[in-house]
Amino acid sequence: MISLNYRDTRPIYEQIKDGLRKLIVTKAIATDEKLPSVRALATQLSINPNTIQRAYNDLENEGYIYSIPGKGSFATGDHQAGADRRRELWEKTRELLAELRYLGVSQEELMALLDEEPSGGAPAGPQKEEL
Repeated sequence: MISLNYRDTRPIYEQIKDGLRKLIVTKAIATDEKLPSVRALATQLSINPNTIQRAYNDLENEGYIYSIPGKGSFATGDHQAGADRRRELWEKTRELLAELRYLGVSQEELMALLDEEPSGGAPAGPQKEEL
């Protein structure tokens, strides 16, 4: 489900958030599907439950999950949720596009990237650097 990289510079809770966010966005966790309990996920990953709780709280604030007291946390299906995250990603995208244009990537290559199916794999575009 989620793997942690202890050599990663990001905090553990951020890695958990990113892992869960990716699972929700790619529909690996379906809408209204129950997430593992804080305790169960903490045990599975061998980390402090407070770390999991922080990640869950942040994801709830971002609109990716919702909690029902006594029942657990569930993935949302609300595409309007996460407006702050959407703005953050929009700004990052603008910065990346500006840098790619500076590096000589054509508009056609950028449009081809937009037309690709999201795979989470290798980046699109030229596979070899030209010398």
